[in-house]
Amino acid sequence: MNMKLSDAVTGYFENKRMFLTLLAGVCIYAAFAILSHFHRDSGDWGLYSLLPTLLVLITAVVSRRPFESMMAGCIAGLVMLNPFDLVEPFANNISAVLGNETIIWIILVCGFMGGLIQLLESSGCLNGFSDWLKDIIKSRRHSLVATAVLGVIVFIDDYLNCLAVSTSVKKLTDHYGVSREKLAYIVDSTAAPMCVIVPISTWAVYFAGLLEENGVAADGGGMSLYISAIPFMAYAWFAMLIVFLVAFGVLGDWGPMKKAEARAKAGEPIPPNFMDQDLVSNVKAKRKLSFKANIINFAIPMILLITSTIYFEVDLLKGALLTLFITVILYWVQGLLSFETQIESIFNGFKVMLYPLSTVIGGFFLKAINDELGMTTYIIEAITPFMTLSTFPAVIFVVMAFLTFATSSSWGLYVLAMPIVFPVAGALGVSTPLVIGALLSASSFGSHACFFSDSSLLAAQGAGCSPMQHAFTQFPYALLGAVLAIASFIALGIMMA
Repeated sequence: MNMKLSDAVTGYFENKRMFLTLLAGVCIYAAFAILSHFHRDSGDWGLYSLLPTLLVLITAVVSRRPFESMMAGCIAGLVMLNPFDLVEPFANNISAVLGNETIIWIILVCGFMGGLIQLLESSGCLNGFSDWLKDIIKSRRHSLVATAVLGVIVFIDDYLNCLAVSTSVKKLTDHYGVSREKLAYIVDSTAAPMCVIVPISTWAVYFAGLLEENGVAADGGGMSLYISAIPFMAYAWFAMLIVFLVAFGVLGDWGPMKKAEARAKAGEPIPPNFMDQDLVSNVKAKRKLSFKANIINFAIPMILLITSTIYFEVDLLKGALLTLFITVILYWVQGLLSFETQIESIFNGFKVMLYPLSTVIGGFFLKAINDELGMTTYIIEAITPFMTLSTFPAVIFVVMAFLTFATSSSWGLYVLAMPIVFPVAGALGVSTPLVIGALLSASSFGSHACFFSDSSLLAAQGAGCSPMQHAFTQFPYALLGAVLAIASFIALGIMMA
């Protein structure tokens, strides 16, 4: 009787939630359709261009579902453009996004990385590495510091950092009662920020090329100009400082992180209500290797991944592909896993990466809608008249950090922004390295703080917590870094005026 009553109550609340969700969807559609009707052909959307992104942020906070929230924002943007024609524009936009060269690269990189991690787990080598770490590291604080140090060492690419480091140390931090949220924070904090301040990274290569394309640097001079701007990348430096202060215990736990850490210290490192969908299947190795052999079989793929990525001119896709190929041969020759089993493991790795990849695709979709609405151009042009020589670095950091956070576009957004920002900076006489430092700081903040950015999603996936659990626990520390960066840019603007 009690069970039937409980089921009835659960069903009632479930039906009520479905009704309220449907009602909210209808109201949102109606509101954006009315806005579209009154706007008609009056030109730029202006301030209204912010509404789809604002809807994404509100929906994500309420629902804790980043992908669904982004789809709501994308549909709202399409309703603004034409409330009576949604299917064809949706299909055209999603097709264009999936055909985007960058998206194809991201899907392949994340899929291959997921497959590689699956092989390391299935072979037992990852467990061997975790056991070795437990023998070396004897305290909770040391496990946090070791994670941060590994994040610094793996500086080639933020994807590599987020997936490889978190997967490697997860069992170690679980052993010492570190919450998965704190692990995700440490990994994420040493991903984009570290990639920004090291010139041998995918970020440096991309932005150096972008500087040359925009005529800011001469052909072949993009990297040297990028290097000259590294001292001015304030947010990246502060993010790195803060994460080590947290790891050493100098900076305490705040807000949601404090609750997560208390839960972990009580013996529950994995967040409640989280389906711990690790990169693991039921596939197991045919035979157990010795402790030393496990370490070697883990170390070879990891070292090869980093060195081959550097060899292929910092191209993680080529590095991951070569590493995966050699790892399959290495494990097959030793009789660890059959060829068929390894192919199955690789596909399992791809499968586990589908949700974070779908969210990244949603972010690109949202950016495409925002571009049609003219959001980025509107905001930059709106604040340009209020800029001065001394305030420019701080203002451009705040504006671009907000735009990157709101759109999750830590790379693509700057293709639109640079042609607007640099001419204004040149007219005001602002130092070019300082402007680059402000832009890269904004980019790394957005990648670090945005709950649906690629690196944040992968850090959460690798660590074993949901994107929103990671976002809420990490944000206070990211915000502290942003405040310190703003103060630094104000001071630098005044000093160099």
